[in-house]
Amino acid sequence: MEDTSSQEPAPSKATLGSSLRPHEAPATFISLEEQEPTASSSWELILEKARAACRCSPSSLGRSLRRLLPVLVWLPRYSPRTQLLGDVVSGLLVGVVAIPQSISYSLLANQDPIYGIYTNFFCNIVYAAAATSRHASVGSFGVLCLMVGQSVTRHLQLAGYGDSSAALGDNSSSPRNGTEPCDRSCYAITVALSLSFLVGLYQILLGVLQMGFVAVYLSEPLLGGFVTGSSLTIITSQMKYLLGLKIPRHEGVGSFLLTWVDLFRHIRSTNICDLLTSLVALAIIVPVKELNERYKERLKAPFPIELLVVIVATLISHYFDFERRYKAAVCGDIPTGFRKPTVPDFSLFPSLALDALPIAVIGFAMTVSLAEIFGKKHGYAVSANQEMIAIGMCNLIPSFFYCFASSAALTKTLLKESTGSQTQVSGLVTSLVLLLVLLWISPLFYSLQTSILGVVTIVNLRGGLRKLRDTPRMWQLSKLDTAVWWTTMLSSTLVTTEIGLLVGVCFALLCVVFRTQRPRATLLGKVSGREVYEDQAAYKQLSSIANVKIFRFEGSLYYANKDYFKAVLYQKTGVNPVLLAASHPHPGARAPPEPGSSRGCWGTGCGCLKQGRSRAERAPGDACPPCTDTHTLILDCGAMQFIDTVGLSVLKETHRDYKEVGVQVLLANCNPSVRQRLREGGWAGQAGGGQLAFHSIHDAVQFAERRHRGQSKDKQAALPDPEEQHFQEPL
Repeated sequence: MEDTSSQEPAPSKATLGSSLRPHEAPATFISLEEQEPTASSSWELILEKARAACRCSPSSLGRSLRRLLPVLVWLPRYSPRTQLLGDVVSGLLVGVVAIPQSISYSLLANQDPIYGIYTNFFCNIVYAAAATSRHASVGSFGVLCLMVGQSVTRHLQLAGYGDSSAALGDNSSSPRNGTEPCDRSCYAITVALSLSFLVGLYQILLGVLQMGFVAVYLSEPLLGGFVTGSSLTIITSQMKYLLGLKIPRHEGVGSFLLTWVDLFRHIRSTNICDLLTSLVALAIIVPVKELNERYKERLKAPFPIELLVVIVATLISHYFDFERRYKAAVCGDIPTGFRKPTVPDFSLFPSLALDALPIAVIGFAMTVSLAEIFGKKHGYAVSANQEMIAIGMCNLIPSFFYCFASSAALTKTLLKESTGSQTQVSGLVTSLVLLLVLLWISPLFYSLQTSILGVVTIVNLRGGLRKLRDTPRMWQLSKLDTAVWWTTMLSSTLVTTEIGLLVGVCFALLCVVFRTQRPRATLLGKVSGREVYEDQAAYKQLSSIANVKIFRFEGSLYYANKDYFKAVLYQKTGVNPVLLAASHPHPGARAPPEPGSSRGCWGTGCGCLKQGRSRAERAPGDACPPCTDTHTLILDCGAMQFIDTVGLSVLKETHRDYKEVGVQVLLANCNPSVRQRLREGGWAGQAGGGQLAFHSIHDAVQFAERRHRGQSKDKQAALPDPEEQHFQEPL
C-alpha cells in the first residue's frame, strides 16, 4: 500500500478516493495493486481433478481405498488397552436399547420385527467401516421409518393387498396383481428394500459429486419443525396399537385428521387388555427415563427400562395367554437366522424414485449433523461427503439382506457418546448383541404385545415433542425462524411428511429472500472523539455531521430490493432528488448546480427566502421547491456482499439524481468484488468506479468536509452585490 498526494495513481491500479480541483485541499489516494488472476480456468481445474482421480497406480489406489474405507486408517492405530473397555461397554448398552427399538420401529415401517433387527445389525457393520465419525450410532430412525411405512402402505394398496393395518404376523397372502404368489409380508419388505436401495444410491451419488453442501439448506428450525410434525404423525399412527383397534392406515393429505376421526369412531371397540398394558408400561417407562436424564451425570449408564419392560411384558403375556383369552395383538413368530440375499425389484423403481428423495435428504442431514456435532465436541475432523457416502452404503448394501432405510439416530448416539465410546468398534459390539437375538433369542418375543411396541415408539419421541416448549424463546430471538418452524411442523402434520419437508424448504428460502429484500436501513452518527460511526436509532450520544448524511443499507443490493433501497434512502435522508428536480425545473436548460455547492434552491442559501420575498409577493408559478442543506450523501456499503447489474444501475441512477440537486454521493467500505463491479460498470462516470469510493466512512467524511470548505470559499469570493442580484432576478 502506498500513499501519494501529488500525482495520480497508475491506471493499472485500483484507486480509492476522488480527485480535487486546484483550489481544494489535497486528497490522499490509496493505491492498491491487484493480484494477477490465475491462469487456469475452472474447466481446467475440473479436468485436472478428473485426471488425478483416473490415474491408476498402487499409491493412488491405496489412497482411494483408505478414503472410501476410513477403517483402514484408524483400525491399525487402535489401542485395546485404552479404548476397548469403553467401546465394549458402550456397544453393549446401545445393543440392549436397540433390541426393543428395532422391533417397535419395524411396526412403524409396516414390516415384520425380524427386518428391523436385520437393519440395525447390518448397518452398524457397514457404518463402522465407512464412516469418519467415531460416535454416531446408526440404525432405524423414527422419522425415516414413518416415511418408509407410508410408501410401503401405498404400494400394498396399489398391489391389491387391501388393508395394510393388519397386525404383525398377519401374512394373509394374495396374488401380486394376480400373477405372482407373494404374501403381504413378502411384498412389503420387497418394496422397503427396493426403496432402501434407491435411497442409498442417491446418497452415494451426492457424496461422490461433493454435494454435501445440500444439507445447509435444511436449517435447524426447519429440521426441528419437521421432526416435531413427524413425531405427532407417528404418535397418531401408534394410537391404534395402544387401544387395540384395527383401523385402516390412512395415507396422503389429511391422514392425520382422518386417523383421529377413525380412532374416535371405533373407540367403543377398544381392547381393555391392550389399553391397560399400555398405560402401565407408560407409567413405568416415562418416569424412569426422566430420572435417567436428570441424573445422567451421576449414573455410569442409564437404566435399560425399555428392555426390562419388554421382557416382563412378554413373560406376563405368555403365561397368562393374553392372545387367546383377551384377543390381544402380539408379534407372532419371529424367525431365527438369516435369509438368502436378494436383489431389489427394479420394476418398482419408477414409482419409488420420488419417495426415496426426501428419505435420502433427511437421512444424510441427520447423519451429517450428528457426526459434526460430536466431532467438534471431541476435537476430530468429520468429512461431510464421506459421511454421506457412508450412510448411503448403509442403505444400499443392507438392501440385499432385507433391510429398510436407516440413518444416524439421536437417542442411540447420545447414549453411545455418554457411555464412553471411543471408536466405531462399539458399533461392531452392538451388532454382536443383535446377532445373538437373530440366532437364538428372537423366537422368545412371540407373545410380546404390539401395544408395548407402540409405547416404546411413543416414549422415544419425547425429544421431538419437547421442542414445542422452545418456540416462545425462539419467537423472542427470531420471528422468521419461528415461522419456519411452525410452517414446517403444521404442513408435515396436516398434509404429508414429504410435502411438509418441501413446504418447509421453500418457505425457509422465501424467508431468506424476504430478509434480503427488506434489510435494515439506518442513518449513522459519529461517536464522540472516535473515528467510529454507528446507528443513531440504536445508540445514544451520537453526533451528526453537519450537512452530511451517512446511510447504511444492511444487505446486498440486487434486483429484488432496488425499489426498497431507493424508498428507504429517500425516507431516512429526507432528501428526494426526483421530487426536488421536478419541482424546480432549470430555466433555459441551465446546468445543474455543482455537487456540494450553495447555488440555487438546493444549497444552503435557499434563494427565494434569502432574498426576502414573501410568499404573497411571488407569482403562482414562481414557487420555491423544498430546500435541503445536505451537500454530501455517504453510502456505507460494508454490509453489501454483492451487487448485480440492476443494483449497479440503481447506484448510478442515485449518483446522477443527487448530483442534479447539488448533493455529492460517496461510497465507503466497499468490498473488493463490489469495487470491481463499480469500476467495470463506471457508476460515477467514464472515470470508472475507483472515484468517490473510500476504505472507511471517516475518510469519506473528511473528504466531503474539505471539498465543501473549498467550494464555500470560492462562492463567497464570487458572490455579486445584493442589489445587483435583486435586479437580475427573473420576474
